[in-house]
Amino acid sequence: MEAILERLSKLDVASVSDAMDKLGIPCGLLGLHPVVPGKHICGRAFTVHYVPNGVVKGNVGDFLDDVKPGEVVVIDNGGRLHCTVWGDIMTYVATKNGVAGTIIDGVCRDVPGIQENGYAIFTKSTYMVTGKDRVTVDFVNKPVSISGVQVCPGDIILADDTGAVCIPDSAAERACEIAEGIEAAEQKIIAAVKGGSTPKEARAKLGYHSLQTKED
Repeated sequence: MEAILERLSKLDVASVSDAMDKLGIPCGLLGLHPVVPGKHICGRAFTVHYVPNGVVKGNVGDFLDDVKPGEVVVIDNGGRLHCTVWGDIMTYVATKNGVAGTIIDGVCRDVPGIQENGYAIFTKSTYMVTGKDRVTVDFVNKPVSISGVQVCPGDIILADDTGAVCIPDSAAERACEIAEGIEAAEQKIIAAVKGGSTPKEARAKLGYHSLQTKED
């Protein structure tokens, strides 16, 4: 794993979100939840965009052969809840190929198969109705929108039980530095409280209320 991914993988999603607030960059992928609790994702985005089917029907999952080990499949299905674009066959293939995980602005199905494989996938919900004959892939590895946040190929996706964030590649180093500082400050606050300080005193001393304030 490359150095920046190694560092980010050790950080809490909430701390990274605060760091991105400080940089003034939207990052939170609203409404995404883990299908399998306790899973963690940190990897670069392989983006996929779906559109409703027209007269000519396309495919729903053939792109998976092109995803590299360690990448995160990021699917923009327009937030559709009425049809799925991920199931147990894709879960098996992704697990076998070493894909880091999947993010879907939409839904998935075949939850037992996902759980059996212990695969890291974050979606808006789950629903059994297939996307075949309903939606189709119109492009891969171009910018997409997940919960109103732009995700570009190669951006870094970080996700845990709290939710998921997108870190633009150009901001990754600075966001990581800020998030590491935030986590260090929060640990000092906890230590101070354990040592007898009040939360108010500890927060004031460590500048808690400005940790995520946007930089000038």
